Amino acid sequence: MTRKFLFRPLYLLIFPTIMAFTVSVDHARAAEVPPYLNPHMPEDTRVRDLLSRMTLDEKIGQMAQADSGAVADPADVQKYALGAMLSGGNSKPLENNPAAWLKMVNEYQSWALKTRLKIPLLYGIDAVHGHNDVVGTVIFPHNIGQGATRDAALLEKAEHITALEMAGTGIRWSFAPCLAVAQDERWGRTYESFGQAPELVSAMAAAAVKGFQGTQLSDRPDSILACAKHFVGDGGTLNGLDEGDTVCDEATLRKLFLPPYRAAIRAGVESIMVSYSSWNGDKMHGNKHLLTGVLKQELGFKGFLVSDDAGIDQLSPDYKVAVESAINAGLDMAMIPRGPGQPNSYVVFIQDLKDLVAEGNVKPTRINDAVSRILRVKFEMGLFEHPYTGDPALAAAIGSPAHRQVARQCVRESLVLLKNERHTLPLSKKIKHLVVVGEAADDLGIQCGGWTVDWQSRPGEVTTGGTTILAAIRHAVSPETQVTYSPGANGITNADAVIAVVGELPYAEWHGDAASLGLDPGDAALVEQAKSSGAPVTTILLSGRPLILGPALDNSDAFIAAWLPGTEGQGVADVLFGDYKPTGKLPREWPRSMDQAAANDMTGEPLFPFGFGLTF
Repeated sequence: MTRKFLFRPLYLLIFPTIMAFTVSVDHARAAEVPPYLNPHMPEDTRVRDLLSRMTLDEKIGQMAQADSGAVADPADVQKYALGAMLSGGNSKPLENNPAAWLKMVNEYQSWALKTRLKIPLLYGIDAVHGHNDVVGTVIFPHNIGQGATRDAALLEKAEHITALEMAGTGIRWSFAPCLAVAQDERWGRTYESFGQAPELVSAMAAAAVKGFQGTQLSDRPDSILACAKHFVGDGGTLNGLDEGDTVCDEATLRKLFLPPYRAAIRAGVESIMVSYSSWNGDKMHGNKHLLTGVLKQELGFKGFLVSDDAGIDQLSPDYKVAVESAINAGLDMAMIPRGPGQPNSYVVFIQDLKDLVAEGNVKPTRINDAVSRILRVKFEMGLFEHPYTGDPALAAAIGSPAHRQVARQCVRESLVLLKNERHTLPLSKKIKHLVVVGEAADDLGIQCGGWTVDWQSRPGEVTTGGTTILAAIRHAVSPETQVTYSPGANGITNADAVIAVVGELPYAEWHGDAASLGLDPGDAALVEQAKSSGAPVTTILLSGRPLILGPALDNSDAFIAAWLPGTEGQGVADVLFGDYKPTGKLPREWPRSMDQAAANDMTGEPLFPFGFGLTF
């Protein structure tokens, strides 16, 4: 026994010592890693640990969201420990393409990771019908069209594709879905609402949240933080005025406007944007009863509340008083469009809130609650482990045929056939001579509507790419068919059928508020001129809401409400030529006159009721 021991290999003698030393080193290294940086720790533990290490300045920095257009020096992200950034309506990189967006977002993230505690940045954008600010992405129908589909599963697919395209540019937070239950077509944001019925909006709300976030937030690069907006009642303002006043009792508010938020919370939404609007004269950004009492306590919302763009400014002409009111009401993060040297900038917000804490006007517990909510979401998203997204496959799939095919299906299902006399539709693909009239037929800007590349968008060829209705028609018909395009409907001769494409010019938010919703006189004249040709006329209306149609409906043999379909005009052609039978149903009543259009002033039967829609 002794002899054998003397001749044992040397490594067997020293191996236990090496292993013991290695284990001790591993334990020492593990002890050096703060719990908040350990992905195996429970999220609550990580939040508590990180919060305990943060200074007041670092906490308040997490509560500030700066617009990239207002940040003159990216180093401000590190200097002020900013917790979030966004690209507002027109804040873009110099070159608008996916690669440039990714580079810009990653640069800001790099500055966040230079902070003492290396808390990653959360970057947001209004991806309201696709990743709509970025050239080359797929633009889906606006929400009013998605509501017309009644297809929640399809909407979930659409929002998942939006999430994929966002992740390809490094952005992980979408300011969507809009859960307004719009009651008055005069409101300029009517197209952002899925419809006038809370049941419809609630069903689509849950689907949209799941499309962005999945069944839960995770560290997958394609899991995007959704943001339900705008809490609450923004679709019920008097006379449809944007940022106006919703006047009703609480029972009505709860019955009509609250259900979609309950559905979104059940679906797992982790951020909610507060509305500019008021309720019975009180600005929502300062309404503690609704923000804290109802939303956080009663409904159990565990995520964080973000203001709308400079939303807290409206609470008081004294910005410091406005900050105090909003934060004490339950706001967790302020979206701030102004930069250093400007009034009410993110620098001023941070200093004012710091002073309010020192003065005892905002309690440290309120700050800790807000920051804990924000940090918890960042941990759930895996941002600490994966602050950058740069998967080449995600970037390569932006605007792909597979993505566009889903958008095309959304367009097909969104079209509502309002009239079809003498079986005008579907048209034969072998028709001899087809005349297409109306500038909107060959205008991607009108076809997509607002929030497309630019905040307000514009008529004309938007640079994001896509297929106009005219191009889709030409592609759908047989080679023997003659397709004549006459924007002004001039000199229509020997036509076997005429397709007139008319509608609203692009707008967004309060720019779209309208006292009158009549069809443009030029469009009405265009349809009348098409009718005078003697050929059957199919009118396609591109609009963000029902319009007062007047004689244009009578002068049309078939009439389609196509809403704002986005980039994939082939979906319209699919219905025109019978490849898809129309299934869309009106997401809101269609008024007969302006007297009927006013909310809560319906006299007589509407022109078309909620849920109306013909098929072949």
